[in-house]
Amino acid sequence: EFLSRFKTASEQREIIQKLAEGKIDIIIGTHKLLNKDIVFKDLGLLIIDEEQRFGVSAKEKLRTLRVNVDTLTLTATPIPRTLQFSLMGARDLSIINTPPPNRQPIITEVHSFNEEIIRTAIMFEVSRNGQVFFINNNIQNIPEIEKMINKLCPDIRTVVGHGQMKSADLENLFINFINGNYDVLISTTIVENGLDIPNCNTIIINNGHEFGLSDLYQLRGRVGRSNRRAFCYIIAPPVSTLPQDASRRLKAIEEFSELGSGFNIALQDLDIRGAGNMLGAEQSGFIADIGFETYQKILQEAMLELRENEYRNLLPVSDKNIDTKEFVSDCIIETDMELYIPEIYVENISERIKLYRELDSIENEERLLNFSKSLEDRFGAIPYEIEGLFDILRMRWKAKQLGFEKLVLKQNRLIFYFISDKQSAYYQSKIFTQILQHLQTSDNTSVIKEVNNKLSLHFQKITSLEKAKNNLLNLYNSIFCIGQV
Repeated sequence: EFLSRFKTASEQREIIQKLAEGKIDIIIGTHKLLNKDIVFKDLGLLIIDEEQRFGVSAKEKLRTLRVNVDTLTLTATPIPRTLQFSLMGARDLSIINTPPPNRQPIITEVHSFNEEIIRTAIMFEVSRNGQVFFINNNIQNIPEIEKMINKLCPDIRTVVGHGQMKSADLENLFINFINGNYDVLISTTIVENGLDIPNCNTIIINNGHEFGLSDLYQLRGRVGRSNRRAFCYIIAPPVSTLPQDASRRLKAIEEFSELGSGFNIALQDLDIRGAGNMLGAEQSGFIADIGFETYQKILQEAMLELRENEYRNLLPVSDKNIDTKEFVSDCIIETDMELYIPEIYVENISERIKLYRELDSIENEERLLNFSKSLEDRFGAIPYEIEGLFDILRMRWKAKQLGFEKLVLKQNRLIFYFISDKQSAYYQSKIFTQILQHLQTSDNTSVIKEVNNKLSLHFQKITSLEKAKNNLLNLYNSIFCIGQV
């Protein structure tokens, strides 16, 4: 059965009664399922579709109906708070990347208000026997929009739909539109979810800067549901006049137009709006000023610190685990050598930043090799500055394994900084002990110093990156007892 406002009052009472008696196996409904008079006899599975439309309190209320309810949430664009829970491992996450057969990417364009663009978009779609959505989220001026469209395209059949209409009238309107009785549906965001009209392959969104990123993505998803090429036109003021967040949203929706790009859209939304309050009800906010990656790094470090200190007794670590665990989540690199992506090699600054971010996330030789091949295919032979970047990245991997949280290569000196927390289990580990033993048997080219309560390992006369690599490699091979890396 299903429960919504399209059911009569008597039908709703009958369904609610059957639900309480356990005579209905599956109930499909809107927010109406949250009403106090809804009682489930034995609820075992909760599936929340279009999860971004629900608030935290609504979802938690559904879960409290029974303690042991299995929950599956479905969405093309997870809200920042939900996505953050998944990224930090608090919830399982599965991504369906494969689109239905024969689907094509939706061409997405952002324009200032222009009657000629609107007329051309509508006439092109109608000329191939298609239909058009025109989204205007202001009920008051929808009649003016209809008059404008009728003036621009006199022979086009238009119809208006919005949430203040009677349920029966709205249902008849949608049925008539689906049957092809109208060419253009002018509506509010009431069409955002649930409509599947393969013949409708152009959508025009007025005042797109006022919509959220997931709203824009959901609205765009109303078209392109067949094997025809679909178009999404977003009407907004010039980007230069918009607030930064609004311009970033429009840029993101225009950039990520490939099929299955909802997850990338959600990541952009997380970066723009923040992750929200994981212990409270806010579903966005908090990290807009520092960015998602920095926030994620701070969060992971804070969780690691809690596990290592306050909750050490609750999470006992065996001697074996001490020797195999990773003590450092990241190793900072500082150098005065020319290691960078040259401007003459990659001219576009945003592309260079994107490559730096991708390079920073690489953590093994296989991914680095693939990155190098991709770079060479796109931009040509790799210059020595980037080869040096690759080498310093390899050094960072090994430094992390050895328990160094910072690597400084400046003024012909190579300095590794040990973990700053003196209470860390690292100082009781086999790795630290072996480093000390190695230094005692080495040829006095290295020395341990303690300055301002920070322990560091110094190598002198490091005149090249190659020499720095060799010193680290000798130490690494000695600790991990391998002849070649």
